[in-house]
Formats: sequence, C-alpha cells, structure tokens
Amino acid sequence: MERGKGSYTLEMKPPPTLPYTSPPLPSAPSLSPPRNGTAALNGGSKMGAPPDSVSVFTVSSAALIPVEADNQASSDGSYDPYDHREMDHPTNNFETWVHMLKGSLGTGVLAMPHAFNNAGLIVGLIGTVIIGSVCTYCLHVLIRCQYILCQRARLPVLNYPDTMRLALQGGPTKLRWFARYSTPVVDTFLVAYQLGICCVYIMFVSENMKQVVDAWTKTDTALKYYMLALLLPLILLNYIRNLKYLAPLSTLANAITFVGFGIILYYVFSALPDVSTVAFVRPIGSLPLFIGTTLFALEAVGVVVALENNMKTPRSFPGYTGVLNRSMVVIVSLYAFIGFFGFIRYGEKSMGSITLNLPNDAIASQICKLVFAVAIFITYALQCYVPLDVLWEQRLKKRLEKNSHLLLWEYVARTVLVLFTFAVAIAVPKLDLFISLFGALCLAALGLVFPAVIDICVTWPNTGRFHWILVRDVAIFVFGLVALAIGSYTALRDIVLSL
Repeated sequence: MERGKGSYTLEMKPPPTLPYTSPPLPSAPSLSPPRNGTAALNGGSKMGAPPDSVSVFTVSSAALIPVEADNQASSDGSYDPYDHREMDHPTNNFETWVHMLKGSLGTGVLAMPHAFNNAGLIVGLIGTVIIGSVCTYCLHVLIRCQYILCQRARLPVLNYPDTMRLALQGGPTKLRWFARYSTPVVDTFLVAYQLGICCVYIMFVSENMKQVVDAWTKTDTALKYYMLALLLPLILLNYIRNLKYLAPLSTLANAITFVGFGIILYYVFSALPDVSTVAFVRPIGSLPLFIGTTLFALEAVGVVVALENNMKTPRSFPGYTGVLNRSMVVIVSLYAFIGFFGFIRYGEKSMGSITLNLPNDAIASQICKLVFAVAIFITYALQCYVPLDVLWEQRLKKRLEKNSHLLLWEYVARTVLVLFTFAVAIAVPKLDLFISLFGALCLAALGLVFPAVIDICVTWPNTGRFHWILVRDVAIFVFGLVALAIGSYTALRDIVLSL
C-alpha cells in the first residue's frame, strides 16, 4: 500500500461492469435514488451501452448528493473523488481528529488492565501493539480501497457496505456470488457493533454513578434504577442531528477525559507494587477475552469510515502523518500504557473498568468516576450516528419520504434506538463480558476479515510478487476469523455462566 501525505497515488484498472438501465422516457416516472451510496445510472441503449452522461447519487453522512459523471471509468486516475464531494456540514481536520479520539478513547481504554489480566503483563503489552498496528493497517487498506473503487465507479463517496459489494463484483470469480449478500451482512455487523457500544456505555455510566451516589448516600440502590435515570437524558442527547454540532461536545468530553486519566494515574502510581506480583503470561484459555477486549478498544471502523466521508479535506486523512495515523499513535500508546501499569497496580482484582477499582470514599476518585461518566455519556450520541445512518437515512427515510411528518418519524427512530440499547443493558449488565463479546464478534469481522477480503478483490489479479498481497490478506482473514469464532464463544459462555 502506497501512502503519501496527500491522497493516494494509484494506477487504476478498468472497473467491473456496472448495470445500466434504459433512460426514462418523458412519460415514465423518474427513478428513485439507489440505496447505500450506489450509483443510479440513468441512461444507455437497449443493449446496455453506457450513456454520454449519467446522474450519480450517493449517500453521504446525512443527505443524497447528485453529481455528474462520465460514462467511462477513470482508469488513468483523472477522476479524483475528493474533488467531487459536497457536504452540508463537513468537518475540518481538527474536528475529525477530535471525533476520532473520542470515538476510540471510551470504555475500551479503561478496560485495558482487565484485558492484560486475561493475557499477562508481557503478552498483553506485545499483543496490544501488534493488534493496534494490524487494526491501523486494515483501516488504511479500507480507506485506500474505497478511494480506488470511487475512482473506478466515478463516485465521490462510498460507504462501507457498498465498498464491500463493489469490490466483490470485480474480484475473483469464486467470490462474486457473495456480492448480493454483502451489503446486509456488513450493515448488520456495523449496526450490531455500534449498538453494542451504546449498551456498554449505559452500563459504564450507571456503574460509576452507582458507586459515587451510594458512597454519598450510604445506600445500595439497584443498578437498574441508575440506568433508568439515564434514559430521558440519552434520548434528548440523541436528538442532535448533525455530526458537526457534536464537535464542541466531543472537545469537552476529550478535555475532561484527560482530567480523569490524570486522577487514575495518580492512584496507579501512588502505590505501584513490584512488577513481580503480577503474571507475565496467562493460560491460553483466557487469551480470546484479551483479544476481544483489545479489538473493542482499538477498532472504531464504523466511525472512521463515516468521519472520512464527512471531511472537508479528506486528503489529510491517510498518509504517514495523516489524521488517521496521528490519532492511532495516541490511542495505541495510551491503551498500552494504561493496561500495563493498571494491571501492575490492581493485578487479578482488575475490573471491567479501572475506575471501578478506585476507592469509593475518596473525593478525587469520585470526581474521576463522574468525569468519565459525563464523557462517556456525551459520546453516546456519536456512537448512535452509524446505526442511524444505516437504519434511518438509507432505509426508513426513503420509505417515508412522502410522509408529511418525516421529521417526527426520525425522532421516533432515534428514540427507539435508545430504548433498545437500554433494554439490552438492563437485561444483561455484564460490562467486561459485553466488551469482549462485541469486540470479538463485530470488530474481528469489520476491522480484519472484511478489509482483507476487500483488498483481495480490489487488487485482483495483480497480487504482487510471489502473491505476497494475497498471502498477507489471507493471513489477516484467518486471524480475524479465528478471533471472531473463539472470542465470541468464550464471551458468550462466560455470560451464560454468570447469569
């Protein structure tokens, strides 16, 4: 993969054949825009020849954007998708960087000491760096492949599901049959993961609030009542409709998050025991929980794709010094640091969030728990963004576009999503196991398996000398598939045993 400080410099291949439909006659009804950011190619002869000019519609983060496209694919790279993006509310580099950090610096980083407890100190440290590097590389692969496919199809933007579908359509013959099923499969994983994060966030905020309030009131109120208290505020927060308007809240959340980290580090280093008190290597049976938790913590593939598509200057996103790398270096370093020293401090007593290990009766620890509770609460709306885009913008909105109460129905959809995550969280309030489950089940697929398949299809048949590109992608695919199967089974088994 070639990366530069700007956009990718790529040698383009002719695109796979895209279906053309006959042009609409004056008396015929106009075609509706296609779903999920695919091209509606209105024109061509009866024999399927491409027209002189076609109207392309693509789903961005919030709206359908018409652009003009030529009838020929951009095999010479003359079509630059970045030059044709038109966003109603684009985010600049700093806002994207803030969203990227906040989308990844959530409950996952606080669960890293518990993840290290499942792997051991040395295995945990090395494993975090390796998994972080592989995840970052796969994100670059995904963004690069999206760029190539946008050039081939002459589209300004593609979302994740359509990237998968178009890649499969032009990939190896034996894989093309899956193209028709790929969109709902990818959408399902995306929605399940983001809603899983929202469930984890409700558990996290509720558990931290419970420890603080119970310490103040000298009571032991059931956790479900704290979850219930969050319901209305979460619904109202989820009514914010534009991603750009979440940037100030994300900035505030980032700021107070680092205050919380400062308090955590104070407690960690104020009584740091000797490193010999913790296990360097754990039995292999608990390693899947470590992989699941680390994947959950490090991968934010759904948010990354949405953020890159909504950037004012998307050329600044890839590259060695791009927004993606700058974000991931901070994220991986912080995760390894918190996991390493947090595990040394609390050892086998490490809980699903390191904030829960802090003393309940100290003012500083109470402030820390409230700080993180507020930060995670703010981030809840950002995590709901992808499910809303998939379920509302790309599906329900099209069926209700002629309804006079369209805005009301959008708010109904936003409310239902919050109610669903609330119901799951209150039914199975197991923070650490939920983190491992959704990390292994969803992120192994979205962050490892699918990017590997996409890269194989986009580069096919030019797989490099000695087929090294194919070998590399197959290795990532196998690793992701094994992590998905074993990690999901282990987490589900432990959830069932804990009930």
